[in-house]
Amino acid sequence: MSLDEHRASTRDKIIRMANQIATFFHSKPREEGIAGTAEHINKFWEPRMRRHLFEIIDADGEGLDELVLAASATIRRPADAAA
Repeated sequence: MSLDEHRASTRDKIIRMANQIATFFHSKPREEGIAGTAEHINKFWEPRMRRHLFEIIDADGEGLDELVLAASATIRRPADAAA
């Protein structure tokens, strides 16, 4: 697997996992869904995973559920992923 293929694969996995979380929280009222999505990612995703997430968000957020994008304001950004 080339480096570009690995990056694409990682990107796809991060998008899929983040969107699965958002899909669950779409059953809640919007503000609760935003908070729940952010809380889950903050609790269970290691900094490297959050770093990849913010790379996607900072690039354009393409493919991410809008609830993930809304939650990104309260997701802890790893120090070395500062925009």
